[in-house]
Amino acid sequence: MTQKKREHIILFLYLSAFLILACTLAFFQPVSDTPPLYGNPPDEHARILIPQFICNHGTIPTGLEEEVRIPGYGFSYGLYNVFPYILQGYTMRFVHLFTESQRILLYSARGVNILFGFLMAFVVYLLGKRLFKDDRFRWLFCFAVMFLPQNIFIHTYINTDSCCLFSTSMMIYALVCCYQDGINNRNSLWMSGGIILCALSYYNAYGYILSCIFLFVAYFIRKKDGKLTLDLKEMLRWGIRISCIVLLGISWWFIRSYFVLDGDILGLSTREKLAEQFAVEAVNPLTMKTYQEKGYTLLQMFSENHTMIIAFYSFVAVYGSMAIFASRWMYWSYELFFGLGILGCLLRLCFMKKRRQISGKEWFFHLNMLFCIGMPLFLMIYYAYTMDYQHQGRYLLPALIPFMYYMVKGLQQLTLIKKGKFAFPEGLIRAAVILSIAGLVFVAGYMIYVRALPIYLQTGVI
Repeated sequence: MTQKKREHIILFLYLSAFLILACTLAFFQPVSDTPPLYGNPPDEHARILIPQFICNHGTIPTGLEEEVRIPGYGFSYGLYNVFPYILQGYTMRFVHLFTESQRILLYSARGVNILFGFLMAFVVYLLGKRLFKDDRFRWLFCFAVMFLPQNIFIHTYINTDSCCLFSTSMMIYALVCCYQDGINNRNSLWMSGGIILCALSYYNAYGYILSCIFLFVAYFIRKKDGKLTLDLKEMLRWGIRISCIVLLGISWWFIRSYFVLDGDILGLSTREKLAEQFAVEAVNPLTMKTYQEKGYTLLQMFSENHTMIIAFYSFVAVYGSMAIFASRWMYWSYELFFGLGILGCLLRLCFMKKRRQISGKEWFFHLNMLFCIGMPLFLMIYYAYTMDYQHQGRYLLPALIPFMYYMVKGLQQLTLIKKGKFAFPEGLIRAAVILSIAGLVFVAGYMIYVRALPIYLQTGVI
C-alpha cells in the first residue's frame, strides 16, 4: 500500500469516526430539562429560542423580545454574538419548507454544529501536517484534539462554542502558515476568516484575536546590522488588508447592537437590566451572592467547591447538564496522558535551553500559545469567583488545540530519550502510538455509548 493511499484511508476513518460519534449524540440527547437524570445539554432549551425565532419570523431577534427571553432568568442569549444561531435558524427555516417535525428541525440546527466540528477536524489535520514531521505523532495530535469526549459533545447541540473552536483552529493554522511560508493572500484570508468567526461567536476566545495581533506584528520585526527594526511598510500593507476584511465581516453586528441596544455593543449591560426587570428572585444573577461578595478567597472557593477537579472532569468528559460523568478509569487515563505530556514538555524545554535551538520569534510564538491556554482558564476562575458559580471545563475548550499540541510534543520528546546504548525501538514507539490512538477513540465511544446513551434512552424526550 502506498503512503498516499494509507494517508487517505486514515483520514477517511478519522473523519468518519468523528461524524458517527457526533451524530449519535446529536440524534439522542434531549433538548428539554429531564429531571432527575438531566441528560439535556447545558442551556440548549434556552439557546434554541434564538434559531426558533429566526425560523418562525425570518428575522434576527434583538434579544429584547419576550419570545427569546429565558424563562425565570429574564435575559436572552440573543443579546450576545448570535452568528452561529443565525446559521442554525435559517437552516431550520429552509428545512421547515419540507417538514414541520420539531425533531427534524432540531436535528438540522444541531447539524450546523456537527459541520463546524467536521471542518475543525479537517483544519486540525492540516495543522498537524504543519506541526509534526513524524506521521505517528501527527495523527496522535489529530485524534487527541478531536476525540476528547468533551470536544465531540460541544459539536452536537445548539451553542456558539462549536463555531468558536472551529475559528481557533483556523487562526492557529493561519499563524503557523505565516511563520513557515510568510504572509500571503491565502494565509491572510485564513487568519481573517478565523478572527471573524471568533469575534461573532464567543467572547472567551478573544485572547486568540489578541494573539493574532501580537504575532502578526512580531513577524515584521527584522534583525538588521545587529539591531531589531520593524518593517512598517510591509506590516501596514498586510495589516490594513486583513483589518478591512475583518471589519467588513464583523462590523454589521456591532453596529446593529449599538443602535438596537442603545450603545451596548456587547449586550452585557442590557443583560443586567433585563435580569433586574424580569428574573425571578431565586435565579436572578444580580441578587445571587458570589464567592467574592461572601468574602471568600480564591483558595476557599477552590477547596469548598472542588473547582479545579470539576473543571478537569468537565474538560475531559461530563455530558448532559453537568450530570453524566465518565468512569473513573477514563479520568485516570487522561491524567496519565496529560502527566506524561507535561513531563515531556519540561524535558524538551531543558533540552532546547541547553542547546539554544529556538529563536526569539519562536519563543514569542510559544508564549502566545501559552497565553491562549491560560486566558480561558483565567476567565473561568474570574467568572466563577466574581459573577456566578459555574466552573465548567467546557469554558476551557478554546485552549484545546495548543494544549494538545504541547501534550503530544511532550510525549514525542519522551520517546527521544537515550541513555548509553539504550533507545526506544521504533516498533515499540509505533505500537504505543497506535494503541494510544485506539484508546482515545475507545474512550470517546465508551463515554457516548455506555455512559451517556442509556441515560438518553431512559429520558425518552427529545
